[in-house]
Amino acid sequence: MDDEPIARRILRDELELLPDLVIAGEAGDGREALEKIALLRPDVVFLDLQMPVMSGFDVVRSLDGPPFPVIVIVTAFDQHAIEAFEAGAIDYLLKPVSEARLRLAVERARSLCGKQDEVAHHVGKIAAAVDATPIPKSRKVVGRNGEEYILLDADEVLAFQAERELVWIITARQRLLATQTLRVLEERLTPPDFQRVHRNSIVNVNHIRKMSALSSQRWLITLSNSLQLVVSKRQAHNIRNILNW
Repeated sequence: MDDEPIARRILRDELELLPDLVIAGEAGDGREALEKIALLRPDVVFLDLQMPVMSGFDVVRSLDGPPFPVIVIVTAFDQHAIEAFEAGAIDYLLKPVSEARLRLAVERARSLCGKQDEVAHHVGKIAAAVDATPIPKSRKVVGRNGEEYILLDADEVLAFQAERELVWIITARQRLLATQTLRVLEERLTPPDFQRVHRNSIVNVNHIRKMSALSSQRWLITLSNSLQLVVSKRQAHNIRNILNW
């Protein structure tokens, strides 16, 4: 269960290579994940922590069981970020997931299948970590250029712009297609570095070079690549956040 379609596809491809393992389903947000788990009753769930609608922690807390699935956490966070809840999960995988590490996680999960007392104990510990363990915002952005997928640091991104169903990632050198909606990107990115300035635009305030008042509630922002964006009246309050940053 992961909101990033590329990550899901890679994990699915790796899992399909393992013997005696059937993929029952996948989900792109926390609520869908919870619904799929309730419907399909899988033995094992590979769960991302940071997803739109509901976090991975909230999914675990909302599980309707017993029986409970074995939970394997899949995350991009480093070792220090997951130490607080490591004891609660059967296992965890750091992205990008290696084949050897994935095989080990599957074997550990298999050893717990059918042992509901142990599985329920671990699920309870993960659920208890919801309030105690803050989930940091993502600092990685995936962009697409033809058949290539480019992994960017968030600092490299100047802005995100939506054009109908497409979302463009604007960097100093190129425009890439985003793999997620503007709403999901806004949820994943760390404020106050990224601010919504229009229903179709999010900007990285670190790349703003000039702000010009067009009226009492309308501004023109110039980014470091000379791209100019108009701030909508509805998002004008975010200018205060930028000016006080």
